[in-house]
Amino acid sequence: QVQLVESGGGLVQAGGSLRLSCVASGRFDNIYHMEWHRRAPGKQRELVARIARGGRTKYAEFVKGRFTCSRDNAKNTVYLQMDNLKPEDTAVYYCNAALVPDDSSYQYTYWGQGTQVTVSS
Repeated sequence: QVQLVESGGGLVQAGGSLRLSCVASGRFDNIYHMEWHRRAPGKQRELVARIARGGRTKYAEFVKGRFTCSRDNAKNTVYLQMDNLKPEDTAVYYCNAALVPDDSSYQYTYWGQGTQVTVSS
């Protein structure tokens, strides 16, 4: 069974930083792309950052220059370094991972349970 667990959320003042982590565990071989999404109160979920297995990244415009996504393939972990946080970054942050579990020939996307990030003004 594949699981993703996020950590690192919390309360921070505007201008501060947080580093989110997401670890994938279970029976699978390689993880393909990994993503961070967020859902703010009353809003739809939106893509924040995407990172390919080789490290190529893509960011939403609203986080470019402030957030950095990285991964450690040996640890099955993806990170999101968030700097210069703004109150509008307040949301639940979710990670996902695209992979092929050992008991399947198909690729699936698995999601974590989310971690709350609150930025005070």
